[in-house]
Amino acid sequence: MAHIIVVGNEKGGSGKSTTSMHVAIALCRMGYRVGALDLDLRQKSFARYIENRRTYLDRMGLKLPVPDYHDLPEVAAAQLAPGENAFDHRLSEAVAALEPVSDFIIIDCPGSHTRLSQVAHSLADTLITPLNDSFIDFDLLARVDQETGKVKGPSIYSEMVWNARQLRAQAGLRPIDWIVLRNRMGAQQMHNKRKVGAALEDLSKRIGFRVAPGFSERVIFRELFPRGLTVMDLKDTGVDQLNISNVAARQEVRDLMIELKLPSVEVAL
Repeated sequence: MAHIIVVGNEKGGSGKSTTSMHVAIALCRMGYRVGALDLDLRQKSFARYIENRRTYLDRMGLKLPVPDYHDLPEVAAAQLAPGENAFDHRLSEAVAALEPVSDFIIIDCPGSHTRLSQVAHSLADTLITPLNDSFIDFDLLARVDQETGKVKGPSIYSEMVWNARQLRAQAGLRPIDWIVLRNRMGAQQMHNKRKVGAALEDLSKRIGFRVAPGFSERVIFRELFPRGLTVMDLKDTGVDQLNISNVAARQEVRDLMIELKLPSVEVAL
């Protein structure tokens, strides 16, 4: 069975597609067979990232690893069982097609609550939730008292993850390993950073996730998308001397891959 990694967050702009692509390419570079699905059927940023990669590699005559991306198959009404949801059927077929030929399947979810996202979370062996490092995005996970800053209770997204965990338990599947990724941490606003960090650590013990450092706010991550590249590809595309920011970005990817603690994965990037 392929290990399914779901990248989910119901807020846009948190770096889901960047995270999905870097995890996918890191695993490809370690020799694993990686399948990829994008459940944001409107924007499809992850799908376009992979498409950009194929186009750039063909144009430049380069041979670099590429995830095996699949669109969700279309389904006719006649193919559905009585009462079956069409989106459930499409996702199930896509995963079934990738599983026999993949060690890992990366599923990038949309920045909103959809049926596809809900079902994908119940399939996750590993769930990565990128989060911009602010209380605006912290609201995704929990409701906070405006006066005291204390956590009052889980949000609707956390409740969705809880429901996904319950479904997996009922099906006899292994528990979801949930990692909340602190993305776009700037060098400034240290007081706010400490407050967010303390709130995340408190909440992690209450609802069961691990907190990991993610990707800092770096220009390089935005510049690589049009070519479909990641920071691990720079030396293979003619960049002989990496600047300090690029080296730090590569280290952030290594640190993330180590923190994910994926089965049988020894990180050597």
